[in-house]
Amino acid sequence: MAKKGNRVQVILECTEHKESGQPGMSRYITTKNKKNTTERLELKKFNPVLRKVTLHKEIK
Repeated sequence: MAKKGNRVQVILECTEHKESGQPGMSRYITTKNKKNTTERLELKKFNPVLRKVTLHKEIK
């Protein structure tokens, strides 16, 4: 039987892409343990539109 965990799916959205004004968006879906990580995630991920690694922050 599967355990009911504290893992939740979160959406990461690029911060630089919104400021650039270019069409489209860069989003990633990942999971985090909400018991150990209560604050919002901030990870550096690749943005294919801007073609560089940028900071992605958790939304919602």
